Amino acid sequence: MRHPSTSTRREFLRRGALGFGAMALAPSLGLGGFAPRARAEDGERILVVLELSGGNDGLNTVVPYGDDAYYRHRPNIGIPADQLRKIDDHYGLSPGMAGIERLYKDGSMAVVHGCGYEQPSFSHFSSAAYWHTAAPNSGEEYGWLGRLADLEHPGGGDNLIVNIDATQSLAVRSRHHTPLVFDDPDRFARKGYFSERPLLDRVGASEGAPNPTAAFLRDMARSARDSAETVRAAWNAYSTPIDYGLTDLDLKKIAALIDARMPSRFYYTSFRNNEFDTHVHQGNLHQRILTYTSDAVAGFVADLQRIGRDRDVVLMVFSEFGRRVPENTSLGTDHGAANTMFVFGTPVRGGHYGERPSLTELDPGDNLLYTTDFRRVYATMVSGWLGSPHADPLLGGHFEPFPMFA
Repeated sequence: MRHPSTSTRREFLRRGALGFGAMALAPSLGLGGFAPRARAEDGERILVVLELSGGNDGLNTVVPYGDDAYYRHRPNIGIPADQLRKIDDHYGLSPGMAGIERLYKDGSMAVVHGCGYEQPSFSHFSSAAYWHTAAPNSGEEYGWLGRLADLEHPGGGDNLIVNIDATQSLAVRSRHHTPLVFDDPDRFARKGYFSERPLLDRVGASEGAPNPTAAFLRDMARSARDSAETVRAAWNAYSTPIDYGLTDLDLKKIAALIDARMPSRFYYTSFRNNEFDTHVHQGNLHQRILTYTSDAVAGFVADLQRIGRDRDVVLMVFSEFGRRVPENTSLGTDHGAANTMFVFGTPVRGGHYGERPSLTELDPGDNLLYTTDFRRVYATMVSGWLGSPHADPLLGGHFEPFPMFA
């Protein structure tokens, strides 16, 4: 084999490793470099992103009960004012969101209204791709968190990104960094047949490799093995008395890695399987999954406080689009446009951000007209929270951050 350059090596693994069949070294198992920092430092800022897949109905999450137009559009699925968890004289939260209500009243929750983009897509796949890349109506190849990692550390090296899911999200796809992707920590290991396990688990020293390419592959194999062992050890050593509710949405796993001082700065997870695609009989289903979300988020914030990392971590929550304003004939809601985003954490200046969209001036498809480009929220996370100077090149222009952090 020729000795490939550093960038060619990465492309070789990304595109060609599967040619080794069962012996393939999956990129999602690597640390993205061979000399990662062993531990994160206290005070190093971390961003966690939670995606609500399927298109959450923001109007039945943060309910504008003070606007009569809401009930005119939704005579059957509109939530009565006396059932809401009121947070002010205009808005109330869905009835099961007790945990998030506490966070709002504690001042550690920001609600950003009217989030969207020009020429919205109503396709789950397309719109999610636009949010994942922060590049609406384009064919951007890499995710916004992946590109941010590239800008922060252009040579790779640090294990900056963790994605907890069955498959890798486009949001974390990077040119120079290999996200650490896993679902079940206890089963996180290189895949192979049972008869191959002794070979897969034994990684020789790079110094004894016959050429630089073999040394590179051995280093990647060792990185994969070590990262899997680190994740399993962190998870098995972790114990918490905090109640995350019926499902922790993988936030408990993230808390375990943060507690273990993993060197990662970006964590990505999701409420999976299009659960928020509520076209039919939305009422009870939507309230139930919002309760699961609320309990998990509140549990995560409480757990960060317990381990003393709450001032280092912020959680951003989004969905790929909202729902149409009027209810449909199946007592649900159809794919819409503008939506609400949320940011949680001790460092957050809580309250409402962005202009409230009108419920009477809608587009021809009965959708909310967006008032906040969602990239303003991304810019707030990148420059306002992480303190990175790379927001403008990352987002393809200047988007004014909200004053959400001290």
